[in-house]
Amino acid sequence: MNSKPKIKTTRLTIQGLIQGVGFRPFIYRLASLFQLNGIVYNHTSGVVVHIQGKTENINQFIASLETQKPRASDIYKIEKDIFETEAYKEFSIKKSKVTSDEITQVSPDIAVCDACLEDLKNQPHRLDYPFTNCTNCGPRFSIIENIPYDRPLTSMKNFIMCETCAMEYKSILDRRFHAQPVACNKCGPSYTLLQSEQKPITEIKAILNRLSEIIENSGIVAIRGLGGYHLACNAFNAVALKKLRSVKERDGKPFAIMFKNIAIARKYAQISEVEEEALLSWQRPIVLVKSQIRFPSELANHLTTLGIFLPYLPFHFQLFDAIESEALVMTSGNISDCPIIIDNKEALNVFSSKVDAILQHNREIVNRVDDSVVQIIDKRPRLIRRSRGFAPAPVRLKLNMEGIFATGAELSNTFGIGKGQQAILSQHIGDLKNLETMEFFEQSLHRFKKLFEFTPKHVVCDMHPEYLSTKFAEKLNIPLIKTQHHHAHVVSTMAEYGLDEQVIGVSYDGTGYGTDGKIWGSEIMLATLNDFERKYHFEYVPIPGGDSVAKEPWRSAVGYLKHSFEHQLPKEIAFLKNIDQQKLNLITLALEKGINTPESCSAGRLFDAVSALIGICSHATYHAEAPILLEHSVAQQVKTTYPIKLSSTISWKDTIKSIVNDLNNNVSTPIISAKFHNSVIAVTFEAVKKIHSETGINTVVLSGGSFQNKYLSENLLDLLLQTGYQVYMSSQVPVNDGGIALGQLAIAAKKLTLCV
Repeated sequence: MNSKPKIKTTRLTIQGLIQGVGFRPFIYRLASLFQLNGIVYNHTSGVVVHIQGKTENINQFIASLETQKPRASDIYKIEKDIFETEAYKEFSIKKSKVTSDEITQVSPDIAVCDACLEDLKNQPHRLDYPFTNCTNCGPRFSIIENIPYDRPLTSMKNFIMCETCAMEYKSILDRRFHAQPVACNKCGPSYTLLQSEQKPITEIKAILNRLSEIIENSGIVAIRGLGGYHLACNAFNAVALKKLRSVKERDGKPFAIMFKNIAIARKYAQISEVEEEALLSWQRPIVLVKSQIRFPSELANHLTTLGIFLPYLPFHFQLFDAIESEALVMTSGNISDCPIIIDNKEALNVFSSKVDAILQHNREIVNRVDDSVVQIIDKRPRLIRRSRGFAPAPVRLKLNMEGIFATGAELSNTFGIGKGQQAILSQHIGDLKNLETMEFFEQSLHRFKKLFEFTPKHVVCDMHPEYLSTKFAEKLNIPLIKTQHHHAHVVSTMAEYGLDEQVIGVSYDGTGYGTDGKIWGSEIMLATLNDFERKYHFEYVPIPGGDSVAKEPWRSAVGYLKHSFEHQLPKEIAFLKNIDQQKLNLITLALEKGINTPESCSAGRLFDAVSALIGICSHATYHAEAPILLEHSVAQQVKTTYPIKLSSTISWKDTIKSIVNDLNNNVSTPIISAKFHNSVIAVTFEAVKKIHSETGINTVVLSGGSFQNKYLSENLLDLLLQTGYQVYMSSQVPVNDGGIALGQLAIAAKKLTLCV
């Protein structure tokens, strides 16, 4: 018997974030458009497409993959080859194939699309349904328990699809084809509103009406959302905001504001084109923007910058349609320093006596994900917190990281795992300072090991001996690599941009353990992926009180004053009069005796000191409040600097003395702040120039939490770029400690490669 003739077939292997985002139906529709036959299927290495047809049509098909792809997809690579097989009679979607231990990617959660918002108003079985979603939007990472991403392996497994939803799910041309969370009023998750000693409300319109009454009458509600609970109230109501601070046990940190839409947001904030693009992106992060009006001090603590975001769940849109206010505070539903609450019972225990109502739903949140935060620096979005909408999308490196587990830093922790050339970073975990956050860390690691079929063969951590992340790594009993904190900061940025060369690295932050056992935080170094040489740093200054200086910046100011004025404390400094004199005397004595006064060269402590010294912030109510307020006080038009000389240890004595002199001469705070910032920029630039003249290296990397300071970052970037340097600053991962895990992965991968 003769076998069937074989014809030329184009095979495409597409790699990227392309699973769980409607990519196969997109391929099907595209093939139909260009009259091509063949098949498409998910594979552990990506999405594989076989196509047969006219050459011109095949070329148009390939060109359209990038230009017309689903909004939440990201194509990294397309491999093309030609082979011969039997003729396909049509184009079809085939069952997934698993042939290796490579992993499929897990899509981040995606903001609701416009089509689904229309369905809320028009589709009979989804009228006012708050969990409406489709292939192009809705929950992904927050509901997945295991791979492959199929409904039985998500928290939708308990909701049996009705006939209508099942028909949509099975129809290739339907927008809900293989949308795992597909549901409707008849068969899906639902909300229940609980109020003390009142009957639960389950009908959605009644829920919305009651929430509107509560919010408009200075009330607070706990709302279970996508990746956890939010606490919500009227953003313009000072009474409600004050109550919210009490519930959150949060004194001064600004609250994020959700506006009804972008047009309303523009009424209250200055929004650039790039900021608007970030606000409207499918990730819908919180974006830091400039305020146009003065909000209640209970909301923003007098800052000129706001964290704003737009609705991303169908329920958010429904809520705004029901209430009068154009803006809501939507802050993480947690108590200070603890992870966002995801469990209904825990929410009842924590919030029932503190809020006016609790809105629950009955779809389990498998993976908690807080809202992501973005800041635009140098006209580019820069992540400050990487979570909802971004995690666990991988960062692709040019290194083999297979089997490497990075525990990350102590503050703003994320951990990372290596799968081939993919660095898969966890969602934002938080500060590893209590049992609850450490449990979240361990639970998330367990989930990642399961999701990504990951078995750690090497672990990499910070060299700080007291970090909980370090102690966790040491207990794993597998080969351990320790990295210096600021080297990891620099390498994090290098890894993001694929740099594998020697660079000039500038790492400024609050604290990090140095190779000399002292507190670092102002490193200007020569760095490669596996090693570094510290070239410049700020002068060591005794800082009284150790960790307590983060909450009491005045301690840093006293340390710098004593150091700058040869152990004499100038008595005419105004801020000292507001310090408890008994405590001040004890601190002064501690400095003189060298008791609990560790030496630090941290940029963060220097910014703390100046902020307190000029009367801006002596006592911080949240992390980095003193530097943040100092930045916000800058007089933008001032370009002068204080006297400072470049040496291997950069001394700020003359600057501190000049600031005191300016204070005595009644120079305004904004001018002093500007001159100080300009001095940091100028001396950093001089150090980079000196290293360049000695080495010829033209590549500069900026990293560390201090570079969240927009004034510092943009002015230093401009100066370096105008001089001809190639300058890199993280965008995909935070420059703060949330990016440390990526640097740790890259350092370990390079070291292990060199050991082979």
